Amino acid sequence: MKAVLTIITVVFFGTLAMAQDISKEVKVDVITEGVELNVEIQEQTEKETEVARLYMFKNSRIKKALSFRTKRNKAKLA
Repeated sequence: MKAVLTIITVVFFGTLAMAQDISKEVKVDVITEGVELNVEIQEQTEKETEVARLYMFKNSRIKKALSFRTKRNKAKLA
């Protein structure tokens, strides 16, 4: 019954979409303008110093983030 109603609604909305009058499109005037590209590259003379943190274990944050476990992480027997 559900499949029959679905098919009927699809056919109904399809015929409504086809019945629309598409010939009433409005044309829009197009205005074209030129674009001028002025690109200036400025090099920085001062070097920025970056601070790196040292952890006791290499990749400790990454390993901690990747090793999380969920309650449903265990395998189920069928």
